Amino acid sequence: MTDTPLTPDVTVVVIAYNDARRLPRAVHSVLRQTLNNLEVIIADDCSTDDTPEVAAGLAAGDPRVRVIRLPENSGGCSAPRNAGIDAARAPYLMFLDSDDELPRHACKSLLLTAETTGADFVTGEVTRVHEDTGATGLWYPELFDSDVRVVDGIGQAPEFFTDHLSTNKLYRAAFIARHRLRFPAGMHYEDQLFTAKAFTLADRFAVVPWPVYTWYLAHDPGQLSISSSRHKMANVRDRVHAARLIDAFLTESGNIALRPAKDAKFLRHDLRLYLGDLPFRDDDWIREFTGVVGPYLESGITEEARTGLPREQRVCQYLLTAGRVEDARTAARALGRPLLAPRAVVRDGERTYWGDHLPDDPAALAELDITEWRMADQPFTSRPIRHELTRVTTDGPRLRLGLRTYDPARLLADPDGITAALWLAAAGEPLRVPFGYVPAGPDRYEAELEVDLRKVPLAAKGFKGRRHPVIALERLGLRRTDTLLAPTDLPARRTRLAGHAITVAPEERGAGRLELTWSRSGLLAGAEAVAPRLGPVRAKTARLGRRLSGPRLKALTYQELKRLPRDRDLVIFEALEGRGYADSPRYIYEELVRRGLPLNAVWAYAGDPAGFPPGVPLVRRGSWEYVRTLARARYWVDSHGFPTAYGKPRGTRYLQTWHGQAFKHMGFDIPDLRFGTPERQQQHRDAVARWDLLIAPSEEFERTFVRANGYTGELLRCGLPRNDVLVRWREVEARDRAQAARVRLQIPDGHKVLLYAPTFRDGARGTGDSIRVDLQRLATGIGRDWTVVVRPHYYERFEVPREVAPVVRDGRGFPDINDLLLASDALLTDYSSLMFDYANLGRPILLFADDYEHYRNSARGTYYDLHEIAPGPVLTETGEVIEAITDLDRVQKEHADRYAAFQQRFTTYETGGASWAVVERFFEGML
Repeated sequence: MTDTPLTPDVTVVVIAYNDARRLPRAVHSVLRQTLNNLEVIIADDCSTDDTPEVAAGLAAGDPRVRVIRLPENSGGCSAPRNAGIDAARAPYLMFLDSDDELPRHACKSLLLTAETTGADFVTGEVTRVHEDTGATGLWYPELFDSDVRVVDGIGQAPEFFTDHLSTNKLYRAAFIARHRLRFPAGMHYEDQLFTAKAFTLADRFAVVPWPVYTWYLAHDPGQLSISSSRHKMANVRDRVHAARLIDAFLTESGNIALRPAKDAKFLRHDLRLYLGDLPFRDDDWIREFTGVVGPYLESGITEEARTGLPREQRVCQYLLTAGRVEDARTAARALGRPLLAPRAVVRDGERTYWGDHLPDDPAALAELDITEWRMADQPFTSRPIRHELTRVTTDGPRLRLGLRTYDPARLLADPDGITAALWLAAAGEPLRVPFGYVPAGPDRYEAELEVDLRKVPLAAKGFKGRRHPVIALERLGLRRTDTLLAPTDLPARRTRLAGHAITVAPEERGAGRLELTWSRSGLLAGAEAVAPRLGPVRAKTARLGRRLSGPRLKALTYQELKRLPRDRDLVIFEALEGRGYADSPRYIYEELVRRGLPLNAVWAYAGDPAGFPPGVPLVRRGSWEYVRTLARARYWVDSHGFPTAYGKPRGTRYLQTWHGQAFKHMGFDIPDLRFGTPERQQQHRDAVARWDLLIAPSEEFERTFVRANGYTGELLRCGLPRNDVLVRWREVEARDRAQAARVRLQIPDGHKVLLYAPTFRDGARGTGDSIRVDLQRLATGIGRDWTVVVRPHYYERFEVPREVAPVVRDGRGFPDINDLLLASDALLTDYSSLMFDYANLGRPILLFADDYEHYRNSARGTYYDLHEIAPGPVLTETGEVIEAITDLDRVQKEHADRYAAFQQRFTTYETGGASWAVVERFFEGML
C-alpha cells in the first residue's frame, strides 16, 4: 500500500443503501481513475444487508477509502450526501451513486478544467446505459455538444436548468461552503433544488462535452430508481414540491427573472415525462395526478414558459386540467410524434382546432388551436394520420385484425395512387399484407386484415424483424410507415405454431403499439430452411439452432465454399453496406446492362429491398445465400467494404469504388486505428489488400485516402461513376430524374429547392446532433420561395417537426441521393464529402459549420481547413443561412473564384464517362 497524501485533490462521495452487490463496481471506478490523489467516502445510509461489510472491505483494501455510516436510514439521498460533504477533505468534491460509475478520466479532466477556468463547478455529459439491452444514450446532448465553454452565470445559458443532476459535476468545496449548499432532507428529487441553487449562485461554471458519469438504468422492477418510479404518486408530489422550493429560492435570492427558464425546464422535462405515461394509466391515477399538478400549472407557471411550449403539449395539458381524461390520453400518444394525427379536428373558417368539439371559453379555445400545423398543406410523407386497432382475434395460424384509420389531414381523401399494407416484419424479408379501406365516417376509414402467421419469416432465434406491425402507405415511389396503435385494454391473444407460442398483445410502454412475441419451445421447427444452400440440416437442440445462423459458422463455411471453382459470369454488387440501389455500383451495373454483357449480376441488400428496380436479382446481406454468392462470384463491386470475415477467393477480382472524396481523416490517419491494437491494424490491412482496382476522383483522393489506407494496387483515374449523371446534368435523362424527384417531394410550382445534407458526428451517431440548423427559423425565413429537403447521413435519425412540414421535406426516401442533387438548386452541408460531388453541378454550396473547431479537433480530425478550401460561405448561424439564400446570386458571384479553384482541385478526373471507363477496364475480359 502507498501512503495517503495529507490532502487529496478530489473527494468522491459514494452513497449506498442495501447495495452490497454493486457498491464495489462504483468504488473501483473511482480508485481506477487516472487522477490518483483522491479520496472515496462511502456514505452508508444505515444499510441492513451486507453493505457495511463490503464497504469495510473496500476501505481495508485501499487507504484512500473511508466509510461513514448514518445512525438511521434517511429514506433518501440527501442525508448521506450531506454527511459526505461534511467529511470531505479535498478542495474539490463529486457525488456518485452506488449503482453507477465514473469513466476513467472523469476526475482528472474535470479537475484540470476547474483549475484552468476558475469555475465554481464543472459539469459534463452523462452516458445512460440500459442494463437490459446494453443500449446507451447521452443525457441532453445538446447541452454538451461543443468545446469546453465557460458560462458567466446561468443568465447567459438558462437552458442549463435542465442539467439538474448533481452527479455529473465537480464542485469547489469552498463554493459549497461559502453558500452553505446542502441537499434538502425528507424529499426525493433533492438534486433539482441543489443544482438549481448551484447554477444560480455560481459566478462562473464550465461545461465539458465528454462523458464524466455513467448512469445505469436497472431493468429489474425490484430495483427501479426513484426517477424510474413515475407510477408512484409520491414521486409526482416530490417533483412538484421540488419545483415550488426552487421558485421560492429564486424569489428570495432576487433571481425571479430566471423563473421562465426554470418553468420551461419543469414543463418540458418533469411534466413531459408524466404526460407520456397517460395512455397507460387508469382514470383514478390520472385524476389524482391532475389534482397534484393542476394547481401548480394554473398558478405556479409563468405565461412565458407556457406559451413557449410545443402546441401538442399545450393541447395535452389543457385536456388534462379540463378533466377530459380520454381525450388527454389520445393527445398524449402524439407527444413527440408529429406523424400521429388527432382522431378528429374542427375547422372553423381559416382556423383548425383539436378534437370533435370546442369549448366555449376563448382562453381554452386558444390552447386547442392547431392551425399552425397546417396539416392539409403538408406533403405525403409528413402529413399526420392515425391508425388504431379495434379488434384482434386468432384462429389457429390466422390472425385477424380490425383497423380504423383517422385522417383529419385528409391524406386518403384522394386514394388514387396510394397503396396500403400491413408490415409484420421489416428486417430482410418483410411480410406485407395488402388491404383496402372502406369509408366509415368523416375523415375516418376502416379495414379488415387477415395475417397468415405461417408466412411470417423465422430465424433460428424465432421471429425475425419487427415485433410491432406498422402500416405502410406508398405513393409515387415514396413510402411512409406509421405506428399501429393498440388499445391498452386489448385482451392478449395466444396461439401456437410450429413449435412457437405466439402472443399478440398491446405493448406496455413506448407508443402503445401492437406487439407480437414468439417463444420457441422444443426443437427448432423448420431448421432445414436455415441454410438452404448447404443441404439438409437437422436441428437437435435450440443451441444448435442458434449456431446454424451464427456469423462464426458462416465464416467457417465460407472458407470451404471459396475452394470451389468460380462462377465466371457471377458479379455481386453492394452499395453502402447494402443500404440500397445507389452510389457508383448502380451506375456500373446499368452500364453493364446497357451493353448487354453476358454476366449474372446479383445485388446485396440490407433491410427493405423495395427500392431496387423490378427484376434485379437480390440476396440479403449476411444470409447464407450471401455467403455462397461471395464465395463463388468472379467479380466483387462495392462502395464501402464487404465484410472483413470473408477473404477474397482466388480468381475473384474486387473493384472498390469508395463513396467519396475524404474531408475527415481516413484509414491509418485516424488515431484509433493508427494507435490501435496490432490485430485491428492487420485486419484493416487485410481488408484493403483484397482490392484489385480502386477508383480515384482526383489527385487529392490519392494524396489522402489512398495513402492513408496503404493501398498500393492499381488506380483507375476516371472519376466516380455516380458523378457521371451530375457532370451531364443538362441531358434529358438527368432533367427527367430531377423533375420526377420534385413531383415525389411535392415541391410547389415556382419554388427552388435547398438540399440540407449534413454528415454524422463521430460518437454521436443516431442522436440527431448533426441537424444543427434551426429548421423552424429557416422555414420562416425562406419558405415563401424555397422548399428545404433534409437528407441526413444514414447513420443519423431525423423526423420533420410538424411545425415546419409544409416547407421542409424528408429526403431519406430516395436510395440514390443523386435524385436530390439533381432536383436541388443549392446545397447546404457541413463537412460531408457530398460537397465534392455537388461541385460537378456548378450550383451554389453553403457550409454550415457552427461546431467546426470541435469537429476538426475531435478524435478523427480533418485533412483540410474548411475556410481555406470552401467553395462558398462558411456560416455559423441560421440567420446567416437565410441571408445567403435570399441573396444567392450575390453570394455565388463573390465566391466564383473559390468555387472554380475547388472544382480544379477536387473534380479534375470527373468527365462524365467514368461508368464506361470502369466497365472497359474491370470487365475487359468480357468485352
